[in-house]
Amino acid sequence: MVIAHCLLCRSTRTKHFWHSEDRDYYRCEACDLVFVPKAFWLSNEDEKKRYDAHRYLLDEGYRSFLDRLLLPMEAYLKSGAVGLDFGSGPTDALGSMMRERGYEMDRYDLFYHDDRSVFDKRYDFITMSEVLEHLHDPMKELIRLWKLLKSGGVMGIMTAFRVDDFEHWYYKRDLTHIAFYTPQSFESIAKRIAAKIVYMGKDVVILQKGGDEQ
Repeated sequence: MVIAHCLLCRSTRTKHFWHSEDRDYYRCEACDLVFVPKAFWLSNEDEKKRYDAHRYLLDEGYRSFLDRLLLPMEAYLKSGAVGLDFGSGPTDALGSMMRERGYEMDRYDLFYHDDRSVFDKRYDFITMSEVLEHLHDPMKELIRLWKLLKSGGVMGIMTAFRVDDFEHWYYKRDLTHIAFYTPQSFESIAKRIAAKIVYMGKDVVILQKGGDEQ
């Protein structure tokens, strides 16, 4: 029997969950993540080709989409707060919207803006929009980013929560998507990094770092 370690919590309490799009999906009984094993991941080259094929227009529709994350986040931000958009893509759309609102923004993207100097800085907030579902080792990245947050800072994450009708769910058809989360998955994340979940909406979670943490 194949034992697939969970991408998020590394548990071996995983069971085969689904097969479609010529790849297998496993579900972790510990954190409720559904994930695609490494054997079915795209190469970095093929992954970037798929991103390059996307259209990135900062039109009203896309602004409204990003506001699903940004509007609840602003309740936890002070004027002039400094943030990092992790997985910013080629256009820096989210960063542009936050700068319009008076915040300072850095950006990082493995494929389009690999500026590793951001990992030597500290931030009031970090955003991850449509990123977490792509990561090969999500907990490792979350821990690294969490260390960049100042005490009291917030991390805002947007990713489509897994639905009951997984068979017909459009989100899994994108072969760059390899991890599918539920509220239980984010509770596991919060426990692992000692975060407080201060907001959970439709496909959006905001985690806050304790005020006494460094």
